[in-house]
Amino acid sequence: VQLQASGGGLVQAGGSLRLSCQVYGSIFSISDMGWYRLAPGKQRELVAAIASGGSTNYADSVKGRFAISRDSAKNTVHLQMSSLKPEDTAVYSCNVRGRKDVFVKFDSWGQGTLVTVSS
Repeated sequence: VQLQASGGGLVQAGGSLRLSCQVYGSIFSISDMGWYRLAPGKQRELVAAIASGGSTNYADSVKGRFAISRDSAKNTVHLQMSSLKPEDTAVYSCNVRGRKDVFVKFDSWGQGTLVTVSS
C-alpha cells in the first residue's frame, strides 16, 4: 500500500491550500485517514482525522479553518486549509489505516508535503 500526497506549497498568510493524498495498492478496506504535521523544533501533531463513518477530529489550533474530507470511491483524503497562518508552516504527512485483506492490517504514511505560510 502506498500513499501519494500533493498540494503543498508557498502561500501568504490568510490564503488557502488544499492537500490531497491518494492510496494505491491492493486494499480490502480503509478505516481511518488523517493528516499530521511536523514543524521545526516541534513534535509531530495530528492536524485532522476522519473515520470510515465520516466522523472528524481536529487539532484545536485548526478548528474552524481546516476541513478534512474523504472520497471513498477514489481512496483519497483531502485537507482544505483556509485562513492560513505562519504557524501552520510545516511538513504535512497523510496517514491511512485499513486492511489489505480480512486478516492483514496496514498503517501507511505518505511522503510528506511542505506547506510554507509567509507573513
